[in-house]
Amino acid sequence: MKLQELACSRRWPAQHPDRLQLYSLATPNGVKVSIMLEETGLPYEVHKINFDTADQKSPEFLALNPNGKIPVLIDPAATQNEPLILSESGAILLYLAQKTGQLLPSGVIGRNQCMQWLMFQVSAIGPMFGQLGFFHRFAGREWPDKRPRDRYATESRRLLGVLDAQLATREWLMGDAYSIADIAVFPMIDNLVKFYGAGELVGIDDFRNVGRACESFLARPAVIRGIRIPA
Repeated sequence: MKLQELACSRRWPAQHPDRLQLYSLATPNGVKVSIMLEETGLPYEVHKINFDTADQKSPEFLALNPNGKIPVLIDPAATQNEPLILSESGAILLYLAQKTGQLLPSGVIGRNQCMQWLMFQVSAIGPMFGQLGFFHRFAGREWPDKRPRDRYATESRRLLGVLDAQLATREWLMGDAYSIADIAVFPMIDNLVKFYGAGELVGIDDFRNVGRACESFLARPAVIRGIRIPA
């Protein structure tokens, strides 16, 4: 099956069907992939999945990801017979790193330790920061019982401490080399502070190494471009 035969192509027709196709929104999970694509220089086409019109719940999108979550990446040239359809931002980062040979250490130890930090973001930072955001900024803030919010704030602070210790003697999470681990982690921290407004709640200024690395991350040209995609 070709890209043009997929249901998504009827709703979001590709102008460049030979390129990677990104279905996303400029959320922390979404921009991980657009940043990665900008860092690697791979040609791609982006399709905005608009939450306001519930695009993520449409039959065309659910055919790409039954979980109804962005981002989704299609690589039309992954195999000779059919395109690769891939969801879950961590899996997409790993696929693009392997495809390009970039931003993933080549040695057995380094590669697997980088994957360890990628999984740390996926399994711990993402869920904890997301729950904290719900209880601090969204509907949860109206609840008089602050124990749920404080539980996630405490755990988020602990996770920031883990990152801060890792960065105490390193420029990036894996050392001197910038990697997909950094691309996974730092959009979450930026979102925690700027969008959720939870910096003071978690004491973000206490984590100086995290702040230093996040500032360096946000200054990268590919990050500046990728964090705004799709517009």
